[in-house]
Amino acid sequence: MADFKYRTCTLSGMKIEQGSANLIKWNVIAALATLAVGGLMAFLVALTRWPSIHFLSLTNYYRFLTLHGVDALLAWIIFFEMALVYFASSVLLGTRVRAAWISWISFALMLIGGALINTIVLMGRADVLFTSYVPLKGDPLYYLGIILFAVGALIGFIMFFVNIYYAKKEGAYKRTLPLGAFGIAAASIIGVFTLLHGAGIFIPTFLWSADIISYVDPSAYRLVFWGLGHASQQINVCAMVAVWYMTSAFVVGGKPVNEKLSRTAFILYILFINLASEHHLLVDPVLSTWHKIVNTSYMMHLAVLASMIHAFAIPASMEVALRKQGHTRGLFEWLKRAPWGNPAFSAAAISILLFGFLGGITGVIFGTEQFSIIRHNTFAITGHFHGTVVAGTTVAFMGFTYLILKYIFARELIWKGFASIQPYLYGAGVAMLSIGMMSAGTFGVPRRHYDISFSGALFNHTFDPMVDIFLGMMGIGAILSVTGGILFIAIGFGSMIWGKKIE
Repeated sequence: MADFKYRTCTLSGMKIEQGSANLIKWNVIAALATLAVGGLMAFLVALTRWPSIHFLSLTNYYRFLTLHGVDALLAWIIFFEMALVYFASSVLLGTRVRAAWISWISFALMLIGGALINTIVLMGRADVLFTSYVPLKGDPLYYLGIILFAVGALIGFIMFFVNIYYAKKEGAYKRTLPLGAFGIAAASIIGVFTLLHGAGIFIPTFLWSADIISYVDPSAYRLVFWGLGHASQQINVCAMVAVWYMTSAFVVGGKPVNEKLSRTAFILYILFINLASEHHLLVDPVLSTWHKIVNTSYMMHLAVLASMIHAFAIPASMEVALRKQGHTRGLFEWLKRAPWGNPAFSAAAISILLFGFLGGITGVIFGTEQFSIIRHNTFAITGHFHGTVVAGTTVAFMGFTYLILKYIFARELIWKGFASIQPYLYGAGVAMLSIGMMSAGTFGVPRRHYDISFSGALFNHTFDPMVDIFLGMMGIGAILSVTGGILFIAIGFGSMIWGKKIE
């Protein structure tokens, strides 16, 4: 142990090993860089879906939409989750990352895979969208990039279990992991399951694109793909909830009122949350009606129960902690006196609120068989997953980035005034964007279509005039959220470079 250099963080009291800190730093840097690219693509796509502007050409729309999906949904979030993996399995436990060279190989594979995907898509050789449904065919290097990225991430999740095994042998924790690390453990278990699905479908698709095998069954592709495509969001849910617990603990000293119940909720996620992946298949003829009804009406709600437990447990932990600090007048003084100017706290609170009402509730509704048939191929589904992945996970990760900048990078934030308003600006923008999309979808606006006016088509169709209002709301939300995103990227990278060093 003497061979490794440790320091004690003066803000949190955590013991941090330098090699582990470097892994966290570079994964955060890669995460912010891919968020910047994915965010730019999102802005251009939103301006195109806004009929009053309709910015991109037909070809660039689908090309940039493909890149947005890969960089914003996959790369930014999984790079950040790798940082959380190393944070939870080393820093939280006061130990180090074992066999760090393997973790660096993981990072290199993800970096190479991500760069390969971006290059091939921008060259116009894989305009297949994030889902890459066969028989749409991209360049073999595109699928190779996804495989490299997925294998790198899989190694990273496996290293979490290696690290906690050795930490246990050292006596870094006794009976069980701290709650934040327990949540990341749940995310890592789901991550292994998810990425094995990715390998299971993208390896044969890569061979098919290279003309080594002649056929990939489209129904089989969809079934296995959504074990990756939707289940990756379930990694995000677990990691996001773990971030909520850790943010509550770090910022206000929050502790769950019943920690065993919170751990049970994470176990329910492991067992049942991936069942929601099937809501992408409810309009397919492959699965029986009985199977669909059982999946959507009974099994999936065991994961919903877990989310409801967290939805009460985390605000309760904040309330108890703030009341212990003396904010006990009336029912809501604790809420009034909460550190709303701290961007880590405000981002967590906004994430909980928006995820619950925009992402979670709509997910339960749209995930039922009857609503899926009506809504699945409309813009309402796009609004739903922006309410989960963006309003929930991305906002939560933004807030935790501010803590990592202080604890791991040991840097003060630059532009503290702007940092304090950034989560509100971004959250308000994403809320408007998501509500605008879902509202337009209720009028039948299609999910991915380049031109909802169908100009040049053989038939005419006119949407309700309210659609223009809702898509304008989406466009204004996109402008606000991109402004908040640019502010976040600038504060993040600026603090790494120019932020005052914390001794």
